[in-house]
Formats: sequence, C-alpha cells, structure tokens
Amino acid sequence: MQSSLYSRSLIAAAVLCVTTLLPQASNATIVEFELSDGTFIEVNLYDNATPQTVANFLNYVQNGNFSQSVIHRSVAGFVIQGGGFVTDVNAQLSAIPENAPVNNEPTFSNVRGSIAMAKLGSGPDTATSQWFFNLANNAANLDNQNGGFTVFGEVTGTGMATIDAVAALPTFDLSATLGGAFTDIPLQNYTAADFNNNVPRISDNFVIITAITVTDTNPDSAGAAGLNPALSTANNGGGGNGGGGGGGGGGSLGLLALLGLSALGRRRYRIAKAA
Repeated sequence: MQSSLYSRSLIAAAVLCVTTLLPQASNATIVEFELSDGTFIEVNLYDNATPQTVANFLNYVQNGNFSQSVIHRSVAGFVIQGGGFVTDVNAQLSAIPENAPVNNEPTFSNVRGSIAMAKLGSGPDTATSQWFFNLANNAANLDNQNGGFTVFGEVTGTGMATIDAVAALPTFDLSATLGGAFTDIPLQNYTAADFNNNVPRISDNFVIITAITVTDTNPDSAGAAGLNPALSTANNGGGGNGGGGGGGGGGSLGLLALLGLSALGRRRYRIAKAA
C-alpha cells in the first residue's frame, strides 16, 4: 500500500512539473473598442495568464474611464497608445484618474496585434491605466525593457485593419501646449498647413474611443478562438517572431523615456522604440 501511494505521489509530482513547463493557457474575456468613426477593435484578454493586469484593465472599463478617451501617441511601425486622457466637446483634454499600479506579468511576447500595458521607467510594477497596441513584432525590444511590458490580450477579427488605419494618420507634436505626452498625437481631418497656421482643433480631429464594452465573459473564449500567443522572448530565451504576426520594430534595447510631467499634470507612460 505504501509503495502504491509513493508511486502515485511520484506520478503526480511529475505531472505537476510537466504542466508547469507548458505555456500558460490564454483564456480570455472579449472586449470591443468602439471608435468615433464607427469602427471596432475586438480584443481577447488573457484572464488566466495575466489575471491582475486584466482585472485592472476591466476595472477602468467598468467604471467608464476609457469612454471618450483618445489615442494620444502613434509611432509608425511601433505602437499606438491610449488609456491616458479623455476629451470633451470643446476638444479639451484631461487625465484619466489612476488606480494603484498593477504588478508586472510579462508572460507573453510583444508581437504585432498584441495589447500591452505602458508603464514608468522607475520600475516594472508601475502600470496603471495606459495601454498600447503593437503595430509590429517588438519582442526583441519590449520583452526585455524594464522587466518586460505585460501583454494581456490580442486583437482578433478585422481589428488590425482599424488599428493600421489609425497608425496611418498624420501625427503632430503638441507638447508645447499640451505637455510631453503629446509629441506624436494622431489627428484626422487636420493638415500640416492647419498646424502651421494655428487652426484650432475640434474634438472630431482626435481619434476617440467612445466606449470599451465587454462582449463575452466566457473565460474559455480564447481557447474556443484557437488563440496561441507567443511566450515572451525574455522567458524562453528566443529572439524571434513567435506567433501573432510579423514585421520589424525589434532591435537593440533602448532606455525608457518615461519620466517627466506633462502640462496636464500627468506622468508620461512612454514606451521607447529601439534605435
């Protein structure tokens, strides 16, 4: 009897070890970003693998903090960033109130089509409300900066077409009037001539997220969708593509340009592009 119990204990321990070494399940809640032009971005969130980050993001969603928020940063071939500021009918911008920072959970890789948390350069556990979509495979850079940037979901369906359209918009440096967070803000129906002639901006010039809505709370939705996110290259020692799309944007490590204060009294959550 003791021998049998001992054997079963060894088998159980072996199974636990093997399970621990396998990639974590990418179970997901599904959310939908609705933009002011009527387009949508569907995102599967990795509830099981990054539970604290997903819970933090959904808390902002459920409180309506992201309604009327703007994409305030766009860098071609790198990222578009939001979650930091909201606008009103007068095109005035204000900072989204921050909750306590969330612990870093750098399980998955920053490949094209993934959504990740922005954070400060002062430490890995400094993410609050701001997030970004990876436009390219930024694994070699962002999987390693500052403990790695937590990827907590991925774009599905036709969402990347909408994101690429936002990334194709012209960007403007409004830091002189709005602060350091607005060096690369995308604007629609606004030209370089408008900028040079100091034409006032209206709210419709911003890329506005009118709402983020939870459309499926099934924790197995990622499995049903057949998602298989690539593990962080910092975890598996790789340097390459993994899953989730291709493109450039990797390169050598860069320093995070995350410190400083904006004119809106908001710290800059900036993800540094590799040189």
